[in-house]
Amino acid sequence: MTMNRRTLNTALAAAALSGMLPLSALAQKKLVLGFAQVGAESEWRTANTESIKSSAKEAGIDLKFSDAQQKQENQIKAIRSYIAQKVDVIAFSPVVESGWETVLREAKAAKIPVVLTDRSVNTKDDSLYVTFMGSDFTEEGRKAGRWLVEKMKDQKGEVNIVELQGTVGSAPAIDRKKGFEEIIKADPKFKIIRSQTGDFTRAKGKEVMEAFLKAEGKKINVLFAHNDDMAIGAIQAIEEAGLKPAKDITIISIDGVKGAFEAMIAGKLNVSVECSPLLGPQLMQAVKDIKDGKTLPKRIVTVEGIFPMEVAAKEFPNRKY
Repeated sequence: MTMNRRTLNTALAAAALSGMLPLSALAQKKLVLGFAQVGAESEWRTANTESIKSSAKEAGIDLKFSDAQQKQENQIKAIRSYIAQKVDVIAFSPVVESGWETVLREAKAAKIPVVLTDRSVNTKDDSLYVTFMGSDFTEEGRKAGRWLVEKMKDQKGEVNIVELQGTVGSAPAIDRKKGFEEIIKADPKFKIIRSQTGDFTRAKGKEVMEAFLKAEGKKINVLFAHNDDMAIGAIQAIEEAGLKPAKDITIISIDGVKGAFEAMIAGKLNVSVECSPLLGPQLMQAVKDIKDGKTLPKRIVTVEGIFPMEVAAKEFPNRKY
């Protein structure tokens, strides 16, 4: 007697229910991805988390998600728990660059492939991860620098810059600073007179900008913020000090979140360099490719633009984060 597919499935289901077969013989086992997120420090990060969660759902991937609240030890704990749970792939966005060797070796020993998203790690052994996907932070810093050099090319006299850095030791903070300085150092009139971390948060951005204004006051010509959230916090401090943001102080930031576009439309932020958080679809594709035995490039770069305030109103409806 020939058995059609439906009859076979019914028979298999009956066998599984009677305990003769494990249920996994019916459906192909879902891929399990363990993702250790930095935290929820900014609008950008919230959008990044949302992209990962919704993309996992669409791709039919079982996502185990943890929020490290910007603490490296929490991320390491989460990665160890994913290793213990024998997930198929581990992905994470490292809160800082260094200090990952031990836990990455543990994942390698357990034969669990690791994908870095958004931020890279500093390791001599790059076989400890499969690929790093995300933005070119150094290039983002360069874009910010090029925009400033072009805008102030005719300005005579010194241009005093204050800088709000991201989390100390994090890849975006290190690279954005490096890229920006690489461009502005070509012209000696550009000087960074103060530089301090605002930890990528609005509250800290405001607090540090208040200190900058107390120390330097009207000497400040430009603010370079490593992300939009810190810039938005700083805008509050500038207004409270009786100055006009984007007029008295030129403000450059990075990310391109909706809050930055609102600030640009309101005439309070001059430019935002895009850094896309929507890495979810790319990540799920990589997870599937890894499990299918495909070779991935070591570096997958996100394509991004730059948005001066003049285009903000037109571009705003297209923003997804």
